[in-house]
Amino acid sequence: MPDLSALGRTAVGAAGAAALGLGYATLIERNAFTVREVTVPVLAPGASTLRVLHISDLHMTPNQRLKQNWLRELDSLEPDLVVNTGDNLAHPKAVPAVVQSLGGLLARPGLFVFGSNDYFAPVLKNPLAYFDRDHDRVYGPPLPWGDLRAAFNERGWQDMTHVRRDIEVGGVRIAVGGVDDPHLERDRYETIAGTTDPSADLRLGLTHSPEPRVLDRFAEDGYDLVFAGHTHGGQLCLPFYGALVTNSGIDRSRVKGPSRWGAHMRLHVSAGIGTSPFAPARFFCRPEATLLTLVPAPRDEIRRAAGSAAQSAGSSR
Repeated sequence: MPDLSALGRTAVGAAGAAALGLGYATLIERNAFTVREVTVPVLAPGASTLRVLHISDLHMTPNQRLKQNWLRELDSLEPDLVVNTGDNLAHPKAVPAVVQSLGGLLARPGLFVFGSNDYFAPVLKNPLAYFDRDHDRVYGPPLPWGDLRAAFNERGWQDMTHVRRDIEVGGVRIAVGGVDDPHLERDRYETIAGTTDPSADLRLGLTHSPEPRVLDRFAEDGYDLVFAGHTHGGQLCLPFYGALVTNSGIDRSRVKGPSRWGAHMRLHVSAGIGTSPFAPARFFCRPEATLLTLVPAPRDEIRRAAGSAAQSAGSSR
């Protein structure tokens, strides 16, 4: 006959551990903001070093003072360029909080694209749906993304939604292209399709959700580095295992941080800074911004990338 008292103690212990874990995930780690620093050898030989701050997935509501104060401090990193890959909003009155929190960063060169939670407010969802890539999408009421775009543009940040631009930052010549959010199937890559400028020091792509169909197109056109967000780094991760889901088409090994995509392109996925108000928890996945130091790539890698791009261009003719 089983020892009912032992079973009871086990159940109570498990419930207590679960409660502690939930408390840690919702009250502590969700607000344990951090800056991760990485070096990426991706520039053309002889190019100057470029410091890029990648921010994503703020999911801002007006009363999130801890997050807003931490964001204000990021300007002290003195990046040469700021890249914002979307999902800034989580409330219809959050635009002023986002703009004020970004503060001095808006006075620096900046590029952005929007994500699903810039366009639509978050809603309560069944968390098990994230394990099914083909689950029906549920969207809340529209958010004032147009006001946010106007505020960013007014301060000098450039909207890269279905646009290609040539810019120069810190003496580095950058060919940039971006698409609208693939998670909402708003991406129209054909509007920016074509081989990138081979004379640029850096060929940079922007997208909110890192969907393979879009990443493949960036790689085919010769982009060196693509920035994305959306995944939250998995948000709820397990020790020694990592993310349970990516909420996108990429594999778990690429859910956050730098990785390679194809023969020559690099991908950087931000683990993001916020969470949905309906899922305010992070576990083994701290909210983060990333400061990337871009340096020249080894010459043999440049030659391989150039050869691959030339082969791709030739096969497309």
